[in-house]
Amino acid sequence: MKFVDMHDPSRVNELPSQVQVLFSGGTFIQDEFTITRVEMRLYIERHDDNLGDYSLITSFVETENDSIEMIYDEGFRGENSLERTVQFLTSNLGISGLILRSTISMREKKSE
Repeated sequence: MKFVDMHDPSRVNELPSQVQVLFSGGTFIQDEFTITRVEMRLYIERHDDNLGDYSLITSFVETENDSIEMIYDEGFRGENSLERTVQFLTSNLGISGLILRSTISMREKKSE
């Protein structure tokens, strides 16, 4: 089952403008979930002549059975917003925190 954890799920109905894969081709166990893929996705929602592109950056975590897409960041983030976000995430925060947040949200969505 695919879960979308955001107020307006239609924001991610289109294909993303850009995708960066953080993890694939292996398995990572978090609680009862076997993680098979982790991505960061960029959706350009609109353009402002003064501020530039309005970016919606989401995380996408796929398990052997389910997947979830969640808002990671959004706003007028300038050029290369996805690359800078991925760099910050991987060098400072780590992917495991993102995976933990996603599995908690998946568990909550399944119990609804």
